[in-house]
Amino acid sequence: MLDNLTQRLAKVVKTMRGEARLTETNTAEMLREVRMALLEADVALPAVRDFIANVKQKALGEDVISSLTPGQALVGVVQRELASLMGADLGTEASQLNFATQPPAIILMAGLQGVGKTTTVGKLAKYLIGEKKKKVLTVSADVYRPAAIAQLQAVTGQVGADFFPSHSTDKPVDIALAALDYAKRHYHDVLIIDTAGRLGIDEQMMREISDIHAAVKPIETLFVVDAMLGQDAINTAKAFNDALPLTGIVLTKLDGDSRGGAALSVRHITGKPIKFAGVSEKLDGLEPFDPTRMANRILGMGDILALVEEAQKGVDVKAAQDLAQKLKVGGKFDLNDFKSQLAQMKKMGGLANLMDKLPAQLQQAANGANMGQADKQVKRMEGIINSMTPLERSKPDLIKATRKRRIAAGAGVQVQEVNRMLAQFEQMQSMMKKLKGGGMMKMMRSMKGMMPGVR
Repeated sequence: MLDNLTQRLAKVVKTMRGEARLTETNTAEMLREVRMALLEADVALPAVRDFIANVKQKALGEDVISSLTPGQALVGVVQRELASLMGADLGTEASQLNFATQPPAIILMAGLQGVGKTTTVGKLAKYLIGEKKKKVLTVSADVYRPAAIAQLQAVTGQVGADFFPSHSTDKPVDIALAALDYAKRHYHDVLIIDTAGRLGIDEQMMREISDIHAAVKPIETLFVVDAMLGQDAINTAKAFNDALPLTGIVLTKLDGDSRGGAALSVRHITGKPIKFAGVSEKLDGLEPFDPTRMANRILGMGDILALVEEAQKGVDVKAAQDLAQKLKVGGKFDLNDFKSQLAQMKKMGGLANLMDKLPAQLQQAANGANMGQADKQVKRMEGIINSMTPLERSKPDLIKATRKRRIAAGAGVQVQEVNRMLAQFEQMQSMMKKLKGGGMMKMMRSMKGMMPGVR
């Protein structure tokens, strides 16, 4: 998202090469580009105004140290102000959920219809179960939208949380109180309440959610906002903030083809921290929001920390250790191992997802390669391996012309595709030979250091 802003800033850095220091003239040129990019990205005008004023004040006259160009120094100022705009100045504690209450900790979810609120409840439940080791109960107080209750029940079941049943004839406040009583009696750590949304803000909606808030007294009241809504998202956030004591924001659809202005202005308008961001449609596609890392990504600096975290989640340490042991005792890297490596990459979100988190220079080095096409190629390679017999996978040297034709027919591809896959496998096999013995064990030891709890 915000690719336009990234491109404009890159252009400014290039045009400022050779300048000795940041002056009012060359800074004004950059600020003009940034202002246009922010407005085109649907960032709220008050947020743009304050942001530009802060950057101008801090950039003017800043000395450029020998290792930086003026453009780079200017981007440094912009990066700090972008992070501050999105909530870095609030500190890391503000962006974390508060559980300092007698269980269950109640989380009330608010927002308009269609922003992905119910799915976000499921994602949040999955996050709390997996990352925080909490026992979670969900309940739907949405008695208006057809199938809202059934949708939450289905999503809750998929993530392994408990679900409290409700009915469209029940009153929302009664549903919330009954769910709270059940959560207390069954020792749940967290109760997440999904409330009704509307297509627009109305008095009845605000009164209803205020009544639920007063009845259950949640420790967290999260406003779910669609990052693709632009200025409308800002107006809605303000209305909810006026009606409810919000404690945080959850941005959804941050992976969409949106201009993404909500991410840069919703914190400025409400004064509340962005606590989570929805980064994919999958139920594990919810990440704690980090303003500094988001600012880095907007400025083309990448998000290497997110890449490492995904590697830690996606890598099967036992499988890697087994492979290391196999190579150590003289075993050969075969097509079963190759397939396992492809599966690990898919667990990390595929090549397109990994590339998105790399710095802009590395993305450019990929020479405009179509990462979506590359991900399809990975699936195709898996299909080719699946068409082989167990013997062929363990002894790839057996695969000659006749077998290649049979494998190609089974996978629904041309023989050339089989040849291409085998060539890529041989490259990987060659690399694994170099890691044999000490090299592989060194890699495993460094991996253990990265993995929490792995010894």
